[in-house]
Amino acid sequence: MSAIKEEKKKLGFGLMRLPEKNGAVDVEESMKLMDAFMAKGFTYFDTAYIYGDGQSERAFRESVVKRYPREAFTITDKIPCMMLEREDQMEAFVMEMLERLGVDYFDYLWLHAINDANYEKMEGLHAFEYLKEQKRNGRAKEIGMSFHGSAKMLDRILREHPEISYVQLQINYCDWTDANIQSRDCYEVCEKYDRPVIVMEPVKGGSLHNLPERADSLLKSMDSQMSNASWAIRFAASLPKVMVVLSGMSTMDQVEDNLSYMENFIPLTEEEKEKCIEAGKILREETAIPCTACRYCVSECPMKIAIPDYFSVYNNLKRFGMKSDSDIWNYFLNLIKIHGKPSDCIECGMCESRCPQKLPIRQYLKVITEEVENRFA
Repeated sequence: MSAIKEEKKKLGFGLMRLPEKNGAVDVEESMKLMDAFMAKGFTYFDTAYIYGDGQSERAFRESVVKRYPREAFTITDKIPCMMLEREDQMEAFVMEMLERLGVDYFDYLWLHAINDANYEKMEGLHAFEYLKEQKRNGRAKEIGMSFHGSAKMLDRILREHPEISYVQLQINYCDWTDANIQSRDCYEVCEKYDRPVIVMEPVKGGSLHNLPERADSLLKSMDSQMSNASWAIRFAASLPKVMVVLSGMSTMDQVEDNLSYMENFIPLTEEEKEKCIEAGKILREETAIPCTACRYCVSECPMKIAIPDYFSVYNNLKRFGMKSDSDIWNYFLNLIKIHGKPSDCIECGMCESRCPQKLPIRQYLKVITEEVENRFA
């Protein structure tokens, strides 16, 4: 199955983590990053309705749409399934997405974050039929979904919906054999149905960049000049069915590093892949909470708890020591002044229903309450 617009390079610009200034997306800096990306012949950009409360789409409009011809870029956007309650909402979302982007069609239009729990609901809302209509009427060149569920469910969806052209999956060397995320199993389902794969979270929210010493040393033993992020992105890009690997770039250093090895991409050897997987095992052993900081969990938290930030604090305190005079601890004190505290959790479960990693968030918040908040606050 071929794309309407075949991508020549396997790196995509993920627009979830754009640079910020004074609490909003820094459009001027974002423009510089996207210009550098496109100057090297890269064209693929990925956003979603919920990214930055619409700031992501608008920043792309200002940075790229207004400054480049339409044929110079590929734009992917996603209908927010987590916000859908009525069938008629989809049309309103899509029209708003087009307006925010400043385009009259999407290269790829996806259903956002389909999983085992929401598939039947999306069927009841005729979401897949709506996607097909968008392709028929020319608003979308290709249609698909980002998927955060089991391999069994993915198999069912691709069997029941052959119109799905592409699947976006979370794939990285840490989750490749994880029984919960099922990265490898889901990838193999896409192989079975001959569906190209777009990769999200290849660096697992940055956690495959800041590695424990043992994992860091293992990767450095292969090539001390290559960044840790490079191994993660190249691991995903080396898979035959992968068409594009997304990287959520927020600094020029990240852009330049990614371009340095993806402009003329060379797949990893089998030995290099195995060492990456070994590094992932080390990371899992030394990370208390495997959160990627996607922030899906906080959007509807009624208590406004900064869940990913507290998880990051806890992971760092576990790694570097529970010291009440540390900079990490001071960061925690600042968080609880302006956000809900871990102990404020009312256990409504909204966060867990949104979590792509399927983390037991409520239980983790109890642990942080007991081991951090109650101990020092």
